[in-house]
Amino acid sequence: MNQSKNKKAARITFNKLRQEHLIHSEAHIVNQVKLYLKEFYNKNKLKTLIGIYWPLNGEVDLRPLKESIKQPFALPACNGKGELTYHRWTNKLLRKDSYGIPAPLLEPPLKPSEISLLMVPALAIDRKGTRLGYGGGCFDRLRKKSCWKEVKALAIVPNICISKTLLPKDDWDIPFDGWINEKETFQINH
Repeated sequence: MNQSKNKKAARITFNKLRQEHLIHSEAHIVNQVKLYLKEFYNKNKLKTLIGIYWPLNGEVDLRPLKESIKQPFALPACNGKGELTYHRWTNKLLRKDSYGIPAPLLEPPLKPSEISLLMVPALAIDRKGTRLGYGGGCFDRLRKKSCWKEVKALAIVPNICISKTLLPKDDWDIPFDGWINEKETFQINH
């Protein structure tokens, strides 16, 4: 079976698992994210933004952090070519990106130096940091650029979606630095 078929089968399996378990784990995951951000802030004295995402169905909703944590946030936007940019999330009107996801498109694109941390949704992740997404490759294309590789990136995913076996991986898949779930923040040493 080729990687494409392997990934498709894994997406079906982990999407079902995530849907079934998120209702019970989402609040705990958000609490773990808050704890991590507090620790991250104390260690790094953040002066830049934290990149989160506008949740799709079945993804952990981190948007309330904007009100509860007094740290500036950024949201991604994808253009019609699958290229991802991050923009400061202000109180201005959000516009739909090429995937129909609300994004602060009235704000200019941010440079990697303006973001300290990316938190990205996932269907699954394995112990080596291979993230299983939806197959668009937007996050991989962004993180493939050397300037973005330096930005710490964590997958946000329920514990049930931490794969015990290695996930199918293509040459363009860029490993993540770890994950946050309802039980832990796990950081990978690459």
